[in-house]
Amino acid sequence: MTSAVYRIARVRPLDSVAGTPGMDEQFFVRNNAADFASAEGSVWEIVPTPFTGSWANQNSPARGAWTVGNTVPEDEFTFLAPCSPANVFGMAHNTGAAGRALPPQAFHKAATSVVGPGEAIVLSSTVGYVDPEAELTVVVGTHSRNLTLDNARDAILGFTIGNDVSARDLQKSDELWISAKSQDTFTPLGPWIVVGLDDADAAISIVHNGTELAAASSKDLGWGVDEILVYLSSFMTLHPGDVVLTGFPSECRQITPGDTVVCRVAGIGDLSNPVVAL
Repeated sequence: MTSAVYRIARVRPLDSVAGTPGMDEQFFVRNNAADFASAEGSVWEIVPTPFTGSWANQNSPARGAWTVGNTVPEDEFTFLAPCSPANVFGMAHNTGAAGRALPPQAFHKAATSVVGPGEAIVLSSTVGYVDPEAELTVVVGTHSRNLTLDNARDAILGFTIGNDVSARDLQKSDELWISAKSQDTFTPLGPWIVVGLDDADAAISIVHNGTELAAASSKDLGWGVDEILVYLSSFMTLHPGDVVLTGFPSECRQITPGDTVVCRVAGIGDLSNPVVAL
């Protein structure tokens, strides 16, 4: 990855006309400001898709000001999940150093479980106990297979924040975790991708209804980013726009309808989602 830090986001114009589900407008935008909260940090340049070869991540046809090279302020669009992945991976038992005592193990989350910043996490009345998990999340930039520790970084476009929402009671009864991890809205992602992030020691925490819980760091993960990508690419091809939630080392707290959960990763920002009842 480049050493120059910048952000890429997937956005929808506020004046977008709703179309067929999954076909509403989307554009990619870039911001180079070092201070995300500055005036410069709120004006974005429209750029081509960073996910060449991925049909799910193509810009909509240009119109008016929404043309590559033009700039748009944040008050003219809504942030979406930063990509539309073909594959969403999570890492089991990767919450700390003890995880290295076991082989690396991934699980799949349904791509249809992905939602963006500000979108609701929806809980059914029968889902039981549900936890959020704030995770440093890899966004894959290239088709990659059989990566090594020497070239694993070449596969990374950047990093975003993922919330691996998990129904704990269902984890106990479903050994494959499908019902526990892949329910609709159970994978919030965003708000953007940070390219060039130093992920070696990034603080990770959750803010639950305004209370920040105990933080940990990406360095506390049992298996590191490079090792995870080597493992995953050893048995399948990673595609542009795929995401890998690397593990949750921090404190969490049960979420229920009416809550607001914020997942926080230093150097990226905050991913905030309300919790509602189905």
